[in-house]
Amino acid sequence: MEMAELLRLTFERDASDLHIAVGRPPVLRIDGRIVDIDAPALSPSESRRLIYGLLTDSQKQKLEERKELDFSLTISQLSRFRVNVHFQRGTVAAAFRLIPTEIRNFRELGLPVAVFEKLSRRPAGCVLLTGPTGSGKSTTLAAMIDLINDERECHIITIEDPIEYLHSHKKALIEQREINEDSLSFQNALKYVLRQDPDVILVGEMRDLETTAAAITAAETGHLVFSTLHTVDVTQTVDRIIDIFPSHQREQIRTQLAGVLEGIVSQRLIPSANGAGRVLAVEVMVANDAVRNLIREGKTHQLHTQIEAGRQWGMQTMDRALVDLCRAGKIERDHAIANARKPDEVRRLLEK
Repeated sequence: MEMAELLRLTFERDASDLHIAVGRPPVLRIDGRIVDIDAPALSPSESRRLIYGLLTDSQKQKLEERKELDFSLTISQLSRFRVNVHFQRGTVAAAFRLIPTEIRNFRELGLPVAVFEKLSRRPAGCVLLTGPTGSGKSTTLAAMIDLINDERECHIITIEDPIEYLHSHKKALIEQREINEDSLSFQNALKYVLRQDPDVILVGEMRDLETTAAAITAAETGHLVFSTLHTVDVTQTVDRIIDIFPSHQREQIRTQLAGVLEGIVSQRLIPSANGAGRVLAVEVMVANDAVRNLIREGKTHQLHTQIEAGRQWGMQTMDRALVDLCRAGKIERDHAIANARKPDEVRRLLEK
């Protein structure tokens, strides 16, 4: 098979990912499961031919030097893909993440519309999307940016590695900057972004201390900042941000974070009850006065209790989201329990 055929098959079978690795046929991830394509196992030379056929001379040079390469790829009249090329056991391999060209709204994604609209319409502050790789963070962020683009006459700048969803100018002026193509690094891009007169800033990922500090500073200076972290729940997200700083700075960061945080959303994709696709489950924390005080005082272990008590603010725990999805017939009971923070409590609620 040629690379164009493999990418088309990824799109046609509604797979989220395509993997190329030596010793096995090309593999698709469909509804979270790994599925072999009907093809021979790839040899080192065949894997290299397929992958290197997509790369420019400059990209080949970067890959040889760094042993890793991230970029985005657009296939005309098909879709976009986020691509990571890497080496394993001395052979070249690649992962292709399919990025739909259409940006779906909150209702289409199965998100609680009111709270997501509220977070998107905040004039300033920091909104964080968290969850494991492949949990739909980029898709949710794209929906939030698209709402702002529809409604506000403002300047949006995204800093991504690589650019995923493509946004066109609507009411907003929107610029999308790609690391390595348009800027050398997240730190570099954030160093200069405030000179570019933005109102809204999207930082693809808060990976390190410098990026995290710059994002918090941007939110403090009156900008609305969106970003992502690879954390599994709200409490871990707050702890991760604080712990990335040296111990002598943590009290200051708690105060800063408490002041700028508007909300944290933690996402998971759960197999649907009908076997077709996956369903989005979200934990939502909105930063009200009680939440801000807990963060400021270092009592993050109490945030979960505050989320449970904050339904009137649009908050919900992951366990409550799983129970609601199960009762609505959207996910199976076993999947709800397997993904729960407190499995026994979810089991008890589902028996009522």
